[in-house]
Formats: sequence, C-alpha cells, structure tokens
Amino acid sequence: MSFFGNSNTTAAAVADVEVADPPTDSVSSMAFSPQGDYLAVGSWDNSVRVYEVSPEGRTRGLAMTSHQGPVLSVCWSSDGTKVFSGSADNTARMLDLQTGASQQVAHHDGAIKGLRFFDSPQGGILVTASWDKTVKYWNLQQAQPIAILNLPERCYALDVVYPLLVVGCAERQIHIVNLTNPTTIHKTVLSPLKWQTRTVCCFNSANGFAVGSIEGRVAMQWIEDKDASSNYSFRCHRQDAVPNKKDQVLVYAVNDVKFHPVHSTVFSTIGSDGTVHFWDRDARTRLKSFDPAPGPISTSCFNRSGTIFAYAVSYDWHKGYIGMKPGMPNKVMLHVVKDDEVKKRTSVKR
Repeated sequence: MSFFGNSNTTAAAVADVEVADPPTDSVSSMAFSPQGDYLAVGSWDNSVRVYEVSPEGRTRGLAMTSHQGPVLSVCWSSDGTKVFSGSADNTARMLDLQTGASQQVAHHDGAIKGLRFFDSPQGGILVTASWDKTVKYWNLQQAQPIAILNLPERCYALDVVYPLLVVGCAERQIHIVNLTNPTTIHKTVLSPLKWQTRTVCCFNSANGFAVGSIEGRVAMQWIEDKDASSNYSFRCHRQDAVPNKKDQVLVYAVNDVKFHPVHSTVFSTIGSDGTVHFWDRDARTRLKSFDPAPGPISTSCFNRSGTIFAYAVSYDWHKGYIGMKPGMPNKVMLHVVKDDEVKKRTSVKR
C-alpha cells in the first residue's frame, strides 16, 4: 500500500544547473563536504573529482584523483579537508585537499562498495565495507585495520550516523551495528522489501533507517522493537505501462535515499526512471516531484545546509551492458532547494 499523497509541485528542469567538466563515465557516488559547499563525485571512469559550488549552483573544478578501477563510493572527513573513495580495485584512497596529495588508506580482498568517516571517542575512523563480506575500521595511522566485522554476505549498501551503522547485504540481509561495539552485529533483520537492496540511509536521529530496492519501493525501519508499529513501506519510481492501466506497471530501481540535513523527516528518492521526489517521512506525503530526466538518476546528495541538491543523470547499469545505449546522458545537476519544497507537512492522524 502507498501511504503518500501526491503533490502538484514540479521542478522546472531549466532551473537546475549542469556541472561543467563532469566525469566521462557513469557517476556512482556523490557527497558534499560537511564544512562547505564542495562536492566530491566518484565515477566509473576511475576518477574522483571535487568541485566548489556557489550558492546559485555554479561550479569550478577544485581537485581530482584516480583509482585503478571504478569508484563506487565517496565520503568526506569531518573537518572537510579530505575526501575518501572506495573502488572496485579493492582499495580506498584519501585525497588531501590542503596538499593535493593522494594515498591508499585501506584495502580489501574484493571491491569496496561503501565507506563512511565518523568521529568516535577514540578519534576519527574510516569504515569500509566490501564484496569480500567484511567491514573494516581504519584509524588512518596504520596500514592494517584496527578492527574487522565479518558479514555473512556481500555488502551492497552502507551508511553511518554515529553510533548507528547499517549494512545492506545480498540475500536481503540488513545488519545493524552499534559503533560503541563495532565488531558485533547488534541486530540482523530481513529487508521488508521483497527484492534486492539497492540503498540504505540512516535517520538523522540514528534510531532507524530507510532502505530502497530494485522493485520501486522504499521502507522506513526503526531500530527498537518498541517502535516497530511505526515501520512502513511504500511504492515509488513506477509508471503505468499503458496510460490509466494500473494493472500494467513498469517498476524501476530506487538508486538512492537521502535525508535533508535540517528538516530531518524530509527525504529524497531517485530512480532508474529518471525522476526525483522529495517526501515527508512522518506526514507520509510527497512534497515535490521533478520533471523526468532524459536518463536514469544514479546518485544524489544534499549540501550541509540542505539548500542545494545534487543529482547525477547517468546510466546506473540496472539493465547491464545492453542498457548502455549510444548517447546516454552523463551529467551532474545542481538544484537550488526552495523552502516550500522541503517544508514539513502536518502528520497524518491515525
């Protein structure tokens, strides 16, 4: 069942700004700095590019580094001076924006699908998760991980809001870790969605998470059993195969879910159908829909103040190699977020 009402608000595509000098292949991951309007972009062309972004969405290239394989995930240090990237070459690298130096800081026996940096009582920690079925923790002062968490399956998605770490794995497994005890899985749940997990995103309050799948559905899940009655899922990123024929539906992957950094119950979803939507988690309302893009939308992020939303119109490989058609767009877009697009609505009475 879908709980979300429709909004008539639609973004004008001409209002969004295209980033100059984008990657030359599919964009896999993006992240804004927590300290300023700097955007890191990882790509299947093995590169990590960093752009400076103005309040109006104009950009200029700031730095660039590369891996020996496709970049699958990027994130920032808490102080905004370093960019970390995980790659299919089984390594994670750190780009120091103050010196321009790039170095390897982590390694796995398989591709690094997700990585995040977080502050702990013991200092800053980089966490990496891989297809080799491990999560590793690094203090960046030594060549070996300071701790390892073994997973029963490959990592497909990772997110952290300290002290919560959530790993979405193959076979619909979702593992929840309390980072005060980082080498033990606190709780394992089976995804409430019936098909493969595509993305996970922790609530800003660190008491739950969102999960999106390849079936055009998103679920909201709270960690504690006492909050289980608040859990729900809904359909999105679907289209009628034939107009007004609700029994003939095209279903698209949900490629990313991101929560707004200020309006903490507001979140975005993007999909293989080329659409972006803003939603209110608690009011269960769709706040805004963008005009469809000319290709899949592969990844997205808000800046630290939630005033700029970045999204990549780029092939997401949901159809494999055969889906990569000539002329497929590959660009990074910046949308200046208006207050009424993310203004929370009154919760539904239950």
